[in-house]
Amino acid sequence: MLNSEFNGAPWWKGAVLYQIYPLSFADSNGDGYGDLPGVTNKLDYLVDTLGVDGIWLSPFFRSPMVDWGYDISDHTDVDPIFGDLEDAKELITKAHEMGLAVIVDYVMNHTSDQHPWFLESRSSRDNPKRDWYVWRDGRDNGPPNNWVSVFSGPAWSYDETTEQWYRHTFLPQQPDINWRNDEAVESMMDVARFWLDLGVDGFRVDAAHQMMKDPLERDNPPAPDDYPRPWKNMGEYDQFIHLYDFGQPDVHEAHRHFRKVVDSCGRDTLTVGEIHIFDLPEWASYYGEDLDQLTMPFNFHLMATEWDVPSIRATVESVLWNVPVGGWTNWTLGNHDEQRLSSRLPKGHERLAATLLLTLRGTPFLYYGDEIGMAEARIAPEGRRDPWGNNVESLNRDGARTPMQWSPEANAGFTSPDSVPWLPVHSEHPEVNVESELADGASILNMYRRLIKLRKQSSALRLGSFLSHPASTDTIFAYRRESDTETVTVALNFGEESATVKIGRGTVVFSTIDPNRGERVSDGLSLEPREGVILAHR
Repeated sequence: MLNSEFNGAPWWKGAVLYQIYPLSFADSNGDGYGDLPGVTNKLDYLVDTLGVDGIWLSPFFRSPMVDWGYDISDHTDVDPIFGDLEDAKELITKAHEMGLAVIVDYVMNHTSDQHPWFLESRSSRDNPKRDWYVWRDGRDNGPPNNWVSVFSGPAWSYDETTEQWYRHTFLPQQPDINWRNDEAVESMMDVARFWLDLGVDGFRVDAAHQMMKDPLERDNPPAPDDYPRPWKNMGEYDQFIHLYDFGQPDVHEAHRHFRKVVDSCGRDTLTVGEIHIFDLPEWASYYGEDLDQLTMPFNFHLMATEWDVPSIRATVESVLWNVPVGGWTNWTLGNHDEQRLSSRLPKGHERLAATLLLTLRGTPFLYYGDEIGMAEARIAPEGRRDPWGNNVESLNRDGARTPMQWSPEANAGFTSPDSVPWLPVHSEHPEVNVESELADGASILNMYRRLIKLRKQSSALRLGSFLSHPASTDTIFAYRRESDTETVTVALNFGEESATVKIGRGTVVFSTIDPNRGERVSDGLSLEPREGVILAHR
């Protein structure tokens, strides 16, 4: 039984999920790269120390590692950097024995250019797998249209052998699968069946909205200077309005098909899709009209909103309003593609962010290291490993992927002290690490542990309703969570001054800054600057 099975609800509704970037989590053999046995060795930390209910593993499949695992050359094997297939089986088995769910990355949009399918596809125009990828003649001695890669540059590369262009949403080494080819689709469904047969509990679907492009392949219009941009600089990609290179209507049928395959395993599985769409009705369309597509689209809206109470409150309420009846959302504030949470927020707001994430209605996803307050690292140009953003520093993702900081010793306990980690360990690790923070009762790690434990014990926080509280102001976000048996109120003071809010009678059961706070409140609840409090109404 998974730890988070609760009140008959699907396990993932009550769960706290934790993303692991395997290259950077734990190195078991001293080669400087994190691996699957390293993850297995840390299951006690995840279950007994931190208390999460499931893990999402970024790709560990066989790969040339041009994009560090997101360029897959064999979906049903483990890359030697991470171990082998037996290591994957052992990790899944031991995780389940400890009540921990295992979610794996499912890269639907593309493969590596070294994948056997693509090697066949590019070998000749009449190869049976030619149409498994997207090949086109050029236009005016150039690419077929003006689409650009997410990583900048044309979204098409010319192949000298067959004298046509192939499409790639990302790097040239990541050719797009043709999701309008039935044979290719069925082969991808076999990949899902393979991992379901090994016992995984679901999939995080990479680039889930980008699989289907305009069948007419029309040019994207240029973006005017006043066109709304995403929350971060995307370089050349921002120069266009992306009408035709993602989110075409038949992408929904692809997800319906995938969901049927996943559900056919007979277990309660989770599919959560990477959907970088901020129009809420369109985002919500990936649930499906009958909740027959993704279990839930990834909810990145808090990462994109301004960090102030009016903006955060509006975002939370808007997201929950747009979740379809019977649907369930998720929340996240960090991942392997974004700047580290503690470096992105105003100073002193990490604890407020953690409390917000773990008390909203929905399934929270934590990013490894955020629980100890790991900061974004500055990687010198000569040490960068990320293929994205080599020329645009703000896009380089290495700073959010540095090794997990387990201890104050050399290499932070990630790998042996005399090894060279694949990315440098952050210089702050002697102070910011699991070992040191466990010994400090007031540390952010121990705050996370208290908060996750309280969440597990609370039906209101796990599955209850959400209602913004009228005591909210421009600096205080207060909201009520309520189940049939319990009511709690969360009050978060984003301000730089102490404040008092009237949220009714109750007992303080959690404070972000005082682990011993537990007074009975009969009138007003006092909040220190940047303090979050949970009040149980008993």
